[in-house]
Amino acid sequence: MARRSRLIWTAPALDDLDHIASWIAVENERAASDLVRRVLDAVERLARVLASGRRVSEAPSTPYREVIVPPCRVIYRRDRRRVLIVHVVRSERLLRPGRLR
Repeated sequence: MARRSRLIWTAPALDDLDHIASWIAVENERAASDLVRRVLDAVERLARVLASGRRVSEAPSTPYREVIVPPCRVIYRRDRRRVLIVHVVRSERLLRPGRLR
């Protein structure tokens, strides 16, 4: 049986997701709720699947990876026992320099 990694959400990542969902909820509460569910489902899969996501294009030489959950990018870093969710950003936006420090 495959070992499951521990999921850790950082405060900035939770704030990011909350802000995006709040913005969407102004027009469509159900769509905001569905987005949060899809993001949480995608992150749960990260804990089970070793080779998930792709390298972050703005920082390909770093250990950061991402999964796309339209309209979001979930940015994370993985080590042997945990998945650290660091940011959730709109997919059309580039990461600002220094955001992955």
